[in-house]
Amino acid sequence: MTDTMDGGCACGRIRYTARIDDDEAYLCHCRMCQRSSGNVSLAMKNVEQAAVTWTREPDWYASSPIAKRPYCRECGTSLGFQYLTDTTKMDLTVASFDDPSRFTPSSHFGAESIHEAWLDTSGLPRTRSDEYQRLVDRWDEAGAAPPA
Repeated sequence: MTDTMDGGCACGRIRYTARIDDDEAYLCHCRMCQRSSGNVSLAMKNVEQAAVTWTREPDWYASSPIAKRPYCRECGTSLGFQYLTDTTKMDLTVASFDDPSRFTPSSHFGAESIHEAWLDTSGLPRTRSDEYQRLVDRWDEAGAAPPA
């Protein structure tokens, strides 16, 4: 089951098409991913570097002596992770895909840095964006529609 999927940054400056062989993704909890994203984990999809075609080359950040990360310098979207040497693979951030719903988490990486309280949040109250009137009003006042 090989498909192609599109993705990109929030402002649309950086776009990509990736060949996807399966639906598995993973959550990375390592401190580098936490610090680079400002979040407790990053949902990542591992792909072959040769399977990714950029319509515009992303900006790259040397996040450590062993890796670099593609991103958009205009909107700040984190697009992935790539080791500098000895690999044909890279990761793309799941949320940067146009339709991330296809992917299912299959494992955790960087388990030494997991923040357990953030793993199972199924019992927390939920509010839909389109039901939060203050947010709906802001979009209306801006004459725009929220991102789909």
